[in-house]
Amino acid sequence: MLGRIAKKVFGSPNDRKVKATRPLIEKINALEPEFQALSDQGLKDKTEALAKRAMSGESLDALLPEAFANCREAARRALGLRAFDVQLMGGIFLHQGNISEMKTGEGKTLVATFPAYLNALTGKGVHIVTVNDYLARRDAEWMGKVYGALGLTTGVVVPQQPEDEKRAAYKADVTYATNNELGFDYLRDNMKSELNQMTQRGHNFAIVDEVDSILIDEARTPLIISGPSQDRSELYVKIDKIIPELTPEHYELDEKTRNVTYTDEGNEFLERRLRAAGLLPEEQSLYDPESTTVVHHVNQGLRAHVLFQKDKDYIVRDGQVVLIDEFTGRMMVGRRLSDGLHQAIEAKEGCAIQPENVTLASVTFQNYFRLYDKLAGMTGTASTEAEEFQSIYGLGVVEVPTNKPIARQDEDDQVYRTTTEKYDGILKAIREAHAKGQPILVGTTSIEKSEALSQLLQKAEIPHNVLNARQHEQEAQIIAEAGKPGAVTIATNMAGRGTDIQLGGNVEMKVLEALAADPEADPDAVRKRIEAEHEEDKKNVLAAGGLYVLATERHESRRIDNQLRGRSGRQGDPGRSSFFLSLEDDLMRIFGSERLDKVLSGLGMKEGEAIVHPWVNKSLERAQGKVEARNFDIRKQLLKFDDVMNDQRKVIFAQRREIMEAEDVSEIARDMRYQLIEDLVIEHMPPNSYADQWETEALYADVIKHLGIDVPVITKAQEDGVDEEVMREWLEAESDKFMEEKATAFGPETMRNIEKQVLLQTIDQKWRDHLLTLEHLRSVVGFRGYAQRDPLNEYKTEAFQLFESLLDGLRAEVTEKLAQIRPMTEEEQQAMMQRLLAQQRQMQQAAKQATPEPVGAGAAGAAAAAPEAAAAGFVEDDPTTWGNPGRNDPCPCGSGRKFKHCHGRLA
Repeated sequence: MLGRIAKKVFGSPNDRKVKATRPLIEKINALEPEFQALSDQGLKDKTEALAKRAMSGESLDALLPEAFANCREAARRALGLRAFDVQLMGGIFLHQGNISEMKTGEGKTLVATFPAYLNALTGKGVHIVTVNDYLARRDAEWMGKVYGALGLTTGVVVPQQPEDEKRAAYKADVTYATNNELGFDYLRDNMKSELNQMTQRGHNFAIVDEVDSILIDEARTPLIISGPSQDRSELYVKIDKIIPELTPEHYELDEKTRNVTYTDEGNEFLERRLRAAGLLPEEQSLYDPESTTVVHHVNQGLRAHVLFQKDKDYIVRDGQVVLIDEFTGRMMVGRRLSDGLHQAIEAKEGCAIQPENVTLASVTFQNYFRLYDKLAGMTGTASTEAEEFQSIYGLGVVEVPTNKPIARQDEDDQVYRTTTEKYDGILKAIREAHAKGQPILVGTTSIEKSEALSQLLQKAEIPHNVLNARQHEQEAQIIAEAGKPGAVTIATNMAGRGTDIQLGGNVEMKVLEALAADPEADPDAVRKRIEAEHEEDKKNVLAAGGLYVLATERHESRRIDNQLRGRSGRQGDPGRSSFFLSLEDDLMRIFGSERLDKVLSGLGMKEGEAIVHPWVNKSLERAQGKVEARNFDIRKQLLKFDDVMNDQRKVIFAQRREIMEAEDVSEIARDMRYQLIEDLVIEHMPPNSYADQWETEALYADVIKHLGIDVPVITKAQEDGVDEEVMREWLEAESDKFMEEKATAFGPETMRNIEKQVLLQTIDQKWRDHLLTLEHLRSVVGFRGYAQRDPLNEYKTEAFQLFESLLDGLRAEVTEKLAQIRPMTEEEQQAMMQRLLAQQRQMQQAAKQATPEPVGAGAAGAAAAAPEAAAAGFVEDDPTTWGNPGRNDPCPCGSGRKFKHCHGRLA
């Protein structure tokens, strides 16, 4: 009660934030005449002047009114769009590092240009993050006109992009890219061996479009770059033949947590069948440590059959299993599930089984986006997840008022007892709206359900379009027609589509279609005719009540439901939304429909009747809140574990960069050698011990093995006055002498190059092995809970110990490799170069054609086209075909680089 009174008197915290921007907006509006008077060149000159002030230390907050006024004028000239005050307000909140929650159709794409322009004045670059490649390209091309008018450059980053194109895109003032490609480029950059190969130039400021989709929905699983391991396709096929023989008493299914486990009966049955199939030795049981691999794959086989449904979680296309994004309904081409789960689904569907992969590099979206000095986001629905945004990313959520009041009617949910009754109600509602010329958007949660509804509409002879992962290519066309009078569009998950449904249809699309059908027609006449038709159609649609959003089911997340609702009623247009549910829907069935069923039976509901009451809505919102809370816990838990790895990742990546930036890494190599010598001496000649306790023979053997020098360690240890300190200094001097001789034999430049490449390669190999060990640790550490020990603390402790072992092993291996290197004959050099190049190509191939698991997006960019033709007979894998070029000659592959920097590199 007191809270409501206080809110009326003082306004809500959101109201106060909105009110605080008013003086800034008044300043921007007051500057408008001044900027309208500038010439086109004057706008660019103004950018230059503002950039100089920013570079000289003036705060961006002080520059904001002029920068926003300049950007608004540029957008008006370049696009014919003058930003509303609420759009400026959204831009101010973004600049302040908040999430601007703006309803659908409020022009978020234009809003992003204001803070992007202001922050680009520092010269450090701005990243605008979108959910898919289509939007990245569209927005870069569309808003690039605004930045161009202001004298700024625009870049776009997409998969399969040549490296030099990608590098140029990241160097632009404003770069549009997908979240997946940004994350993968970060990982790829930290797998490169030279600075000039890296694409990203730092993480200054990012504006994330559809921020809830990217930072919440997709943040449950990490981005992984992986490479192929051994082929186990036969094992998957054998196991897949056994799984269908299981009966419900062999396993327990928990739909709430999407988990499935074998019962004791199931384990006994499996043991018998696996022995019969020759997959489990007679004397071995499923509980033996040796059975871990078979048990893991049997578990994945069961998950593939029970938890993953065709046409809901994935589709089979061109003989490949393609995952479907549960939040957007889009196909996720190139993405694969990890831990053998994707292979189990391939075996289930009879597709060609691709080899499993091993992790080469990984990062979560949470930790990637926390790299940015400043982060902001925009979406239509963020307030339900405000707590998560604040606790994980430090982002506040501000609701920006709409430009015009919302006129959409949001009706209470209609709940039927059975699915059949629900679909009868849906058909009746569609028929009524269609008859009066009202466009209808029907939202479904899976491809299967969208196609089942499509068949019902076909029987009822109601013309319609279906938009799901199968019709992915026709998306723009279907969306463009969805606002026409009487149009019926069935869509699977409209969230994150990035395109608005315009009442009366999309004029631009109609013009393009008309000109494509009749290329000889006069474009101006065609446009005039279509605009007149469109005005008539729009009037009819408005008279019919605007767009009707009809949802056939509630989604697990309230945000997805709100996004669907938000498709109607843009920019003050009339509209209507309603949800049709049944007690047999997944959400209702899993979260307590039995109690509701009893209540409805008690009320004496007749067949075909629906219950419509605000209490039902509240009950459903509580159920959705439970699911959202569980998903938040999953993401928090993932982040806690990844934070442990993230600290280690930062150390390794920083070390790699330091090595790449250094001209001479001999000091790093020497420090590693000295540390190893100290460890060896302490191990074999412990401080404060007697000479007869020293293990001088073992020390002598280790010195030869690790340092490559045969020196009289035993004799030295017998001299008077020798202790561990004297031994250490003597070994350091002897090893220095040995390495100096080696540097003289190779030549200083070659030796420095060898040291750099050995360091980088050893770090990469050790880090890959470490990641694999951490994965195994992560998969088993949960069992420590049974011993009343906290799995997270156990993981932290053991991961730290493993990292210390990694650093110790790194010092020993680098020192050993450098000690073993010697000048070689030409034949030996060719053989070694071939081996090292093969290793390097494997790494680069993995980085370029990354197999993202499980949330990655597509493969990485292909290599840039060579500027010159390769030498005749040049074969990439065969150094004998390269001729005998000098170190400074052009490389015979035709890259245009010197041989020593290309195929002539020693590593």
